[in-house]
Amino acid sequence: MARLTSDFWVSAYLYQAALEGLVAVLRRRGAREAGAIFVKLDRLDGTAALYGPAPQALADESGVRRFQLILDSDPGSIEERVERERRFDPDLWLVEIENRNGDPKLDLVEP
Repeated sequence: MARLTSDFWVSAYLYQAALEGLVAVLRRRGAREAGAIFVKLDRLDGTAALYGPAPQALADESGVRRFQLILDSDPGSIEERVERERRFDPDLWLVEIENRNGDPKLDLVEP
């Protein structure tokens, strides 16, 4: 099965968050077809988490995008990590979602 393009996946993610009453915004638009997608979760309590693409070895064959926790820290540390990732991959996407429950609404791999 073919994987959804990054722009389509991000659009669907933002739409789903809105349907669930969550605030989610696109902070950085990356490469349309296959830019890596990172999601910053703001728990609205002074803590945040950053999720990024899971390694290909942990991906399943269904074509579903899977994510892994990269960093769980304060928002400043998350922003520093995002900047390092951006310097490494200028085509990345960054989506930010606010959820007091701490659920990023992503398909996560086990660490």
